[in-house]
Amino acid sequence: MSSPLTAPLAAALRHWVLGVFPRGQSGIDYDAPPGDPGLFGPESATWRVHADFPGMLAGGLCALMLQALHPQVLAGVWDHSDFRSDLVGRLRRTTGFVAGTSFAGTAEAERLIARVRAIHLHVHGTTADGVPYAASDPALLSWVHASEAYAFLQGFRMYAGVEMPVWAQDRYYAEGERVAGALGAIEIPANRAEMTMYLDAVRPHLRYDDRAREVLQVLSRIRLPVPGAAISRGLFLGAGAALLPPWAERMLGFTTLQRARHRACARVLRGLAPLFHIALPDGAGARACRRVGVSPAILRAWPQAESTSG
Repeated sequence: MSSPLTAPLAAALRHWVLGVFPRGQSGIDYDAPPGDPGLFGPESATWRVHADFPGMLAGGLCALMLQALHPQVLAGVWDHSDFRSDLVGRLRRTTGFVAGTSFAGTAEAERLIARVRAIHLHVHGTTADGVPYAASDPALLSWVHASEAYAFLQGFRMYAGVEMPVWAQDRYYAEGERVAGALGAIEIPANRAEMTMYLDAVRPHLRYDDRAREVLQVLSRIRLPVPGAAISRGLFLGAGAALLPPWAERMLGFTTLQRARHRACARVLRGLAPLFHIALPDGAGARACRRVGVSPAILRAWPQAESTSG
């Protein structure tokens, strides 16, 4: 609950969030049909992880850094998107897809998946080295999914302020197959051990080259349509970089000073996280809870009965 001291800060954070991610522009309906749990439902780990704004935004930026290291995945972004001129728009579209497939009703989530699958059919070409790529390639889809799942999970653990049991971490990875598999991904990591093995297997194919360097430079200069854009951009980028596995930090060439700055950003975001929860009581997760007739308070706790299952 807010107090006379926290209310103005929470209001400022709400203004910032809605300035970057305005409500209602995606056209996704989170309120209907009543009782429809969608692809995951209120008992899922996915609802809890994806309802946490600080962890998801920092995790999303971490995932972009990881994805930039894969030459074929990066080539698709390089050749077929307007990330240089409209990175905010790209972030909004990605956010809408993740939120919609997580929290919308079943038919709406399936519509979003079908739309993205259709778009992927037109995204293909060759890398700067002449290697063919296609966005519909199951192996590339697996990397996009795994990098996001890893980063979102780490973001929740770092910034949500809610301890995540080991069983819930494994369950979150297992649940990810529902969307990743529907998009066409294969060999989807279903638990922490499989994620570790998957990342180890992909690492030899990753590279920090000129294109990756330029993408990260564009990311570091992203123009957010809100007051104090440079400060908030630096905070979230640093907090996102703090989620990277050590091998990715080394590959990206972060200096000791940069890594220290990233961890300082992480500490600041952890301190601000409770204010985000006060500021955003009406997000997609809360609306999905109300659609199925449960209290949004469940998103801040784990079902006790699940702690010894699956």
